Formats: sequence, C-alpha cells, structure tokens
Amino acid sequence: MSASTPTHSGETLHLIDGSGYLFRAYHGLPKLSNAAGEPTGALFGVVNMLRRLVLEEKPKFAAFVFDASGPTFRDELYPEYKQNRPPMPEDLRSQIEPLHRIIRALGLPLISIPGVEADDVIGTLAKQAEKEDFQVYMMTPDKDYGQLVSENIFLYKPAKNGNEAEVWGVKEVCDYWQIKDVMQVVDILGLQGDASDNIPGVPGVGEKTAAKLIAEYDNIENILANADKIAGKLGENLRNNKEKAILSKELAKDGTSLSNQEIEHMIHQAVVLQDNAA
Repeated sequence: MSASTPTHSGETLHLIDGSGYLFRAYHGLPKLSNAAGEPTGALFGVVNMLRRLVLEEKPKFAAFVFDASGPTFRDELYPEYKQNRPPMPEDLRSQIEPLHRIIRALGLPLISIPGVEADDVIGTLAKQAEKEDFQVYMMTPDKDYGQLVSENIFLYKPAKNGNEAEVWGVKEVCDYWQIKDVMQVVDILGLQGDASDNIPGVPGVGEKTAAKLIAEYDNIENILANADKIAGKLGENLRNNKEKAILSKELAKDGTSLSNQEIEHMIHQAVVLQDNAA
C-alpha cells in the first residue's frame, strides 16, 4: 500500500463502496463465466477484493454499502441527473443478488438506503464514526470521495494495473486536485461538472481552469460574486450559468442528513471480521 500511512489508537472501520467495486470488477473481467455459461466476472472481482482486504488489512469493523434502486433526492433537485447513463447490462444485473448472498454469508453487513446513494451513506457513516473515535477507510475507486477525507477519514483506492492500493489522506487529495482544502473538491466538481452523472457544471470550464479559479477565489460562491471581474468567454459563461454552478455543487456533495435513528442502525451493523479471516 502506498501514500498516507496513518496511525491511530482507536478502532478502524472499512466502508466499502459496493456499487463502485461491482462496476469496476465487471468491466475488468467482462467475459468471465462459470461452467453453466453464467457471468461471474463481477462476483469474482469483488470477492477477490474482499479476500485481500480480510487477509492483508485484517479489519475489525466493516460494511458493504450499495446504491438502492429508484430515484434519489438528487433526481428531485435535477431531473436530468444521470439520465445519460445506459441501462445496466443484464449480465451485470444477474450478478447482484448472488453477490449480496455471498456478502451476507461472509457475515458482512450490507447497507442500502432508499432515496440515498452509496456515497452519501458512506459519507454520513464516516463522519459519524469519526466522532466516535474511529479511523475510517472509504474503500472506493471514486476519487470524488476526497471531499470527505479528514485527519481520521481516508480514501482507500484499490490496486489497479499492477500497482498497489493507495491510501489518500488530506495531503494526497489536495495535491491531486491542486487545492488547499479538501472541501474545495466539491467546488471543483461543481465548476467542471461530471459527464458520468450528467452534472452540468459551467460550460467551457475543465479541471485545470476550475483549479485556477478556486486557487484565486476559494469557492464557487466567491467566484460567482466576482464574475464581473473575469474577462472573456470564461467570465461570460460564469455570469450566464450562476444557478447551474450552484446546483452542480449541490449535486456533487457527498453525504446527506440521514436521521439519527438511521445512523445508529447502520453503525450497529458493523461487525467483527477477524474471526472470518481464515
């Protein structure tokens, strides 16, 4: 493992982005199947990841978090949210329920909250667990989770293309996005948008331009307040897309206001895994 090597005297909690790992494994092993011809690539990839986690990291507390089916609060904010995504391939869909059964059989809690995406659940759990003196690892291939990183919450990026897994702390997140505060990740995303989620952003603003604007003005709100001072087409686009920029920032935020009862229920689902390591 590379990058940050955190130390902490309290318990650790691994929160696994099940949806992110499922899609990653499916695309990494698209043609794998069993003797009956049933697709198994996503299953094989996720189970291998979990096996590596248990054997190498020996986590004591962990949970799998999946997106729930159906619309979320973001669809209410922006009906076009994720509308450009194609339907889930049937050979991937057929592996979801078997994977859920495997996870439950291994004694892992499986968390899915209707109306809330996996990143929001993980964000809420991570922040709550940090208050309880946990050191949290958000296991996901999605770098957008960087906005949730803190001194005790880390982004655990899976191994890729023969490279080791990486653990990103505050420094790694800020270095990657060229920002000075992890909270500015959401400002970058709000400005540049996200084609995969159909978050609009500001036309003509990419990652480098967004980083330069944030370096000068700190956040979207300050950028828009000073849009009249920004020359050329960039200034024009900012002035003409103020509402879109604010909406995009809201859509890009990870974490949501789950009730205390929901949070308590999810925290209590975390289980001891060390006895299952064999």
